Amino acid sequence: MYLEHFGLKRQPFKITPDTSLFYKGNKRGAALEALKYSVISGEGIIKVVGEVGSGKTMLCRMLEIELPENVEVVYIANPSLSAENIVHAIAFELHLDVDSKASKLEVMQKVQKYLLDKHAKGKQVVVFVEEAQSMPLETLEEIRLLSNLETSQHKLLQMILFGQPELDEKLRDASIRQLKERITHSFYLDPFPSSDIYEYLNYRMRAVGYRGPDIFSKNIASNIEKKSKGLTRRINILADKALLAAYSEGRHGISGKDIKIAAKDSDFDQSREYKGMLWVLVGVLAIGLSFWLGTLLQGDQVKIVEKQEQQLPVNQVKIETQTITDMAMAVENENIIDGRVTITKEWLKQANSDDYTIQLILIDADYDEQLTDYIEMAKQYLDIDQIYIYQAIIRERKMFSVLYNAYADWDIAVKQLQALPASMKISGPYLRTVKGIRADIRKSQDYIRTANENTGV
Repeated sequence: MYLEHFGLKRQPFKITPDTSLFYKGNKRGAALEALKYSVISGEGIIKVVGEVGSGKTMLCRMLEIELPENVEVVYIANPSLSAENIVHAIAFELHLDVDSKASKLEVMQKVQKYLLDKHAKGKQVVVFVEEAQSMPLETLEEIRLLSNLETSQHKLLQMILFGQPELDEKLRDASIRQLKERITHSFYLDPFPSSDIYEYLNYRMRAVGYRGPDIFSKNIASNIEKKSKGLTRRINILADKALLAAYSEGRHGISGKDIKIAAKDSDFDQSREYKGMLWVLVGVLAIGLSFWLGTLLQGDQVKIVEKQEQQLPVNQVKIETQTITDMAMAVENENIIDGRVTITKEWLKQANSDDYTIQLILIDADYDEQLTDYIEMAKQYLDIDQIYIYQAIIRERKMFSVLYNAYADWDIAVKQLQALPASMKISGPYLRTVKGIRADIRKSQDYIRTANENTGV
């Protein structure tokens, strides 16, 4: 193996979750903290959604480690259980003395007694359901009924559903709409962008003992992002095979060729698929062109040409008018963004450090058009006067952070977060403190000052 060749203590890119190598970037650390809070605060049902290989199992294992000792975790590894069997499965995982032939009512009573005893001792029980998208609708509905077990003030049983995007589709079914209403927090694990892949790969290498210069360059990370679609399992597979390829040739650097071979060997290379799609597209265009030409030859060609000549000046005027309109809108949008940045600076001077705000999204400063589009979308749902924007240097890149409102009370902030429309939850918004935002800005200022000093500016 390549471990000795690169000076590693163990494999950095195993596909099985290694919690000692947990990477907190790309909102994974923030999601873990939010999940911990949700469990400790006694929320009912929580949902975590991500594509296959996006890191759900790693997050699941990390959460179990991070939760305090008074929280007992129950795993449901077989989501295809029937509604009749799910209660028995939970009882079995709780090590209750339950006969397999016992009725659901009997089992439910024993589970409830167990949970009440735990609650009396100041302990909590949370059920982790993996691959929840495979659960039958009836079983999902049974989960909702289990979540009804509670005292006058506290839930006795909490649940976290880990699933693929199909879980969201299943939850849209009208027959389980009550379950959907019981979900208090939803988290979506985004694919890794190339910048995070670069950090992730080199972080893992150093975590297992590597001490040389970065083996994975930013260009290589970008290449891996294209082949892996940003999914951590694929990233691990490609990186592992690339290291093996470099080792076999006695090299200490990773080349684009290594990634290409690794992708082909793993059947991640989609170039053949793209070529096939291209030929299909060419065929469709050819058929459409032939049909159009046939129609043209059968009609009055002179009249068509005359019509085109008459319309040409009109089209030119429309294009010029549209260009002027676009320019005016761009100036207006730029003023909106600059105005919000200025207002945010004043707000941060006066805001209470312990106040909470919702970080809606992070956008690369190079993509100011994306920021403009996001603000326009946000204005449909939120009060523009409560939208704040500030710049920060994150992983050596200038980013825009878009915030919403300020809250002295955590519970009110959580309710506002939950009330955001689905289109805004896609970006994974979460709560932050004013104190943390000020720290971001100070670090960014220190970074810029140091960079200027190093360059003699």
